[in-house]
Amino acid sequence: MADHLSNVSAVEIDPEGVFKYILVRVKVKGGAGEYKDIVRGTQSAEFHNHIFEKINPDLEKLGLECNCLGGGKIEHNSTEKKIRVFGLSTGFGKADHSVTVEKLKTVFTDYEITWSDDKK
Repeated sequence: MADHLSNVSAVEIDPEGVFKYILVRVKVKGGAGEYKDIVRGTQSAEFHNHIFEKINPDLEKLGLECNCLGGGKIEHNSTEKKIRVFGLSTGFGKADHSVTVEKLKTVFTDYEITWSDDKK
């Protein structure tokens, strides 16, 4: 089952634009506490819970359980290779943006990635 956890990508976000994101803790159902925090974000989500409702069933099919740790927004500028993480989720609260940035840095290694507690 731990293999399923390692097969879950750490980051899946839209390639461009400003959009909502969530930080999710994923672990093996009934497991010994091993977990992985993942970032998911998309412009197609009107609300943060729409992202969670989309990914949760897929991960449950793999024998994993999810807990949303909070949300915010991502501004992704692929031309300038910049990502800005900010804001919060009304439903889930503010994600720890510093954790989100560390996850993003593992994928977008040549980007300038920043975060703030600004709402806009």
